[in-house]
Amino acid sequence: MKLFSVVASIGLFCFGLGVLAADKSAADSRSVTPEVSAAIIARLQSARSDLVYLSVETSPLPGIHQVQVENGPLLYVVNQGEYFFDGSLYQVRPGLMVNVRDMEQVGMRAERIAALDLNDMIIFSPAAETRGVLNVFTDVDCGFCRKLHQDVPQLNAAGIEVRYLAFPRAGIDSPSYKKIVSAWCAKDQRAALSQLKNGIAIEENLCEGNPVAAQYLLGAEMGVNGTPAIVLNDGTLIPGYRTTADFVRLLGL
Repeated sequence: MKLFSVVASIGLFCFGLGVLAADKSAADSRSVTPEVSAAIIARLQSARSDLVYLSVETSPLPGIHQVQVENGPLLYVVNQGEYFFDGSLYQVRPGLMVNVRDMEQVGMRAERIAALDLNDMIIFSPAAETRGVLNVFTDVDCGFCRKLHQDVPQLNAAGIEVRYLAFPRAGIDSPSYKKIVSAWCAKDQRAALSQLKNGIAIEENLCEGNPVAAQYLLGAEMGVNGTPAIVLNDGTLIPGYRTTADFVRLLGL
């Protein structure tokens, strides 16, 4: 049984996440005194000593602290740990809702994307000049991933390069994982991936040294837990399906 609940939002996302805009502004300093930090962690440890609690910071909510669990969720702690709630915190602004946690991850995602080897991606490039780039975490059995793939010719015609990263939603060693690994291990990766996204089976090929598991873990680190999930080169995360016209506007083309 999972300790923490899953918070579902609104959007064209194969795994129930909302389409929210990322704010690139820097987060304010949220340090707390060592005494407050120690008291909160001690209270949490008294209930679950098997978990590792990392930084304790103030949150945007008055009187609420936030505590990151190692390899787990961000907890919002009331007072000195008597109560907490987990999930996403959103700030309501005119015309949009902003995931507050996402604001702090933009820089990290930009660094991770910049460090990736393009040879580990399956890339669909425009015939002419590349004017924009979409780094797409994808699954081969996701309906909206397949819909987005159908738009790749339109995206390329608009000057947008599509760089695929693997994110098998069912997890490592699942049937979807084996399918997408077979695409990455194929001699013609683009043709193999397109076949799978069209519902056509390909020969299983689980070659050694493929990057699928590493890309899946990278996606999770970046906050991806559904597909399609698009990360722009500036670190902005765009969960869910968008039309070609939407991406043209988002990229300022």
